[in-house]
Parts: sequence; C-alpha cells; structure tokens
Amino acid sequence: MRKKRLPSLPNSNIVGLPSHARLYGVRMAGPANIEFPDVLEALFGGLLEPQPWEHFLQALARWLDASYATLILTAPGLTEPGAILTPGADPKTNEDYLATFFATDPFKGLPEGQVTSFAEFVRDPDAPGVAAYLGFLDKAGGNQVLGVDLRFETGFEARCRATRDQSLPDFTDVERERFQSLVPHLRNAARLFERLQLAVAEHGVYRGAVEQLGVGTIILDKTGRIARTNAVAERLLQDGEGISNAAGKLRLADAAQQRAIEKLLAQIEEMPQPHRFKIARQEGGDLAVVARPMVVPAMMRGGASLTLFISVPGEDAQLDPAAIRDLFQLTRMEATLAAALASGRSLVDAADLLGIAHNTARAHLRSIFAKTGARRQSQLVHLLRSGLQ
Repeated sequence: MRKKRLPSLPNSNIVGLPSHARLYGVRMAGPANIEFPDVLEALFGGLLEPQPWEHFLQALARWLDASYATLILTAPGLTEPGAILTPGADPKTNEDYLATFFATDPFKGLPEGQVTSFAEFVRDPDAPGVAAYLGFLDKAGGNQVLGVDLRFETGFEARCRATRDQSLPDFTDVERERFQSLVPHLRNAARLFERLQLAVAEHGVYRGAVEQLGVGTIILDKTGRIARTNAVAERLLQDGEGISNAAGKLRLADAAQQRAIEKLLAQIEEMPQPHRFKIARQEGGDLAVVARPMVVPAMMRGGASLTLFISVPGEDAQLDPAAIRDLFQLTRMEATLAAALASGRSLVDAADLLGIAHNTARAHLRSIFAKTGARRQSQLVHLLRSGLQ
C-alpha cells in the first residue's frame, strides 16, 4: 500500500528581506497589489468590525497569494474553539474541522510566534491522525499551509493559518518572511481583542445593576486573581474581615469557602447556576455572596471568569427592573415581574399589573428561580430587597 505523501518542504534557506521592507511593506505588495500597510490597517480596523477580522483575513490571503486565511481563537484544554474565521472558504470546511479535527489537529502547538509550514512540523505521514488530516486538507483543496500560534499569559490563544490550493506552487521564502513580519502586529492586535472582549463582559456586569443595587462586585480570573473590583468591594477587601486581597488573589477567612471558590474556578465552564454563601463578620453584619460565571462574548468562550456579587448590610437597594435584569441575566418581562414581587405584590397581583396570564407569570417565575438560585418566592423577595442575600 502506497504511503500518503506529505506536502513538500519549502526551501529552508530563508532569504531575509531588508528590515525596513519587512516592517513597512516597501515593495512587499502581494499579487493583488496589497501592501503591508493595507494589511495592518485591516488587522487593527478589524477589532471593531461586527465580524472581527473578516477583511484582514481576506487581505492576508491576497498578500500571501493564499487561497484563504484562517484565524482560530481558543483557550487551552477546550474541546472546541471560541471561533473559527475563514472568509471565502466553504463553511462546511470549518464545520468538518470543528467536528473532527480541532482536538486532534496535528498542526497545532507550533513554536510560539514562529511561522511554520505543515510539512516541516508534521514530518511523519504514519503518525496518529496525520493520514486523516491530510485527507481533510485534500478535500478542502489545500494541503500547503503556513501557520503561527500565539499564546498569552491569560490562556487565550490565537492560531493563524494561510492555506494554498494544492494545484498551485508551494509558498516561497518571500511569502513566509512576509507572514513572519506580521507576527508582532498580530500579537498586539490579538491582545487588544482579548481585552476589548473582556471589557464588554465587564461592562455587562457593572452596567447599572451594581451601582443601583449597592452591591460589592469582584471579578476573578481563572487563577483566582482579582481582575477588577468596584468601590464597595474595595472597601470590604481593605477592611479584611472575612474577605481580603492577598497579593492580588482573593482570600476568604473560612477555609471551606476558599476551597469552594477554587472548585468553582476549576469547573467554571460547567457551573450550572449561581453559588450562594455567607461570609461571617463580627461587626457590621454578615455578607451574602452570589458567585456566577461572567457572561463573555461568544468569541471568548472558554475564557469565562467568576464574578462575586456581595450584599452589604445597610446598603440601599433600589428595585429598578433594568438593574435586576443586568445582574441576573433575566429577560425584560422576568425582571419587571421580579421587581413587582419584591415590592410586596402577590404573584396574582403582579400578573394583573403586567397584563399577563397567571400561568404565564408562573412560568416566568420558574425561570427567575433558575437564574437567581432562589427556590421560593419569599427567598426571591428577600434576595432582591437586600441586594443579594
């Protein structure tokens, strides 16, 4: 039986272009007269596009004379990526890759920040998974691939690939050098993208709800480090009674509660509902805490962190439906119903006030229970009136 032949290696003697040409694109235009500044403009402009980096990947493919370019955003250890972006390619190619090859892709874990070809990284056609992956590349129409992997201290990872149709000549040293010259800029753009996406998620946490409900809020990253706090939480951490900041990490005085937080962080992707507990204090009353994953944009799937909402005794809580909706991720109707119940109305009265059927109100209430962690109507009312307790 004839062995599957790996794509041929490109010439390993890379011809270095002058540094000014590598950095600023002087006479580095690709076949479609795309120059380096055009690629950079698309790269950083793509941060704010509805479909991030679609135009950049199209420009990159033209600049490298590739059939298409791909960007995979992910976090290590996941069984699926946050996003696969391949403008111009058959959507089924991405679907097949996601379903079959993402977890076993032999062309991953490349030397960090170094443009590498498939042929030089995967040298053994008999290695596990290689034959199947080569079949996938052949079916997709391109088995000549250049790639670079960028890994960040937060666990965020970006893989960029340029693929050329097998009917065309292989990538040249010039195109490889072009790709390498882009890596520092791609790293900066990916880091900015990660921060922007997390800022969107943080805005969802803080928007209205925390300010209006008088709640202390602490956002933790996956390692338990304190990523952000509001003024209420900062005061609690400085007081240090039951909860404190220990060299940048959250520290709870109760060892069992500390272990519970660490367990939540380890299982953040599978956390089904909010986790509630109290922090005992000798003065000022106990703190009631609700911990839940921070809702992150789809492209940052896998980068979820933990948010602690801390109810402080004596803080005023205004029952604004918009604030309740933001805090517990309720629908507009669910939040309005919850506010009506918290104001002292019965479920029947609240349904009449909102002009909905009683059965509909009961269905909304069941959904509210699931999202807030409350089990009874009285518990829900107490939770909302006290801020979170």
